[in-house]
Amino acid sequence: QVQLVESGGGLVQPGGSLRLSCAASGNIFSFRYMNWYRQAPGKQREWVAAITSGGSTNYLDSVKGRFTISRDNAENTVYLQMNSLKPEDTAVYVCNAVRFDSVIYWGQGTQVTVSS
Repeated sequence: QVQLVESGGGLVQPGGSLRLSCAASGNIFSFRYMNWYRQAPGKQREWVAAITSGGSTNYLDSVKGRFTISRDNAENTVYLQMNSLKPEDTAVYVCNAVRFDSVIYWGQGTQVTVSS
């Protein structure tokens, strides 16, 4: 069973930065892509960013230019660097991984709160 463990969430002021980590058991090359999602109370889950096994990335329009998804293959970890944070970024951020056979794994989530 693959496990994904997120960390790095917390409370930050508007305009601040956080770096989220998603540590995966096993080699992240085993995954077709890895994603960050977020979900605020009363809201639907929202896709935020993706990175493929080849390193290509894509982002939700509202986070483009502010968030960067990256990977460290040696550490089997995917990161989400979040800059210029806004209150509307407040949510539980969850990592997922999709295997080449389409099996999906989810992490437990980490809370990000952007507030003054």
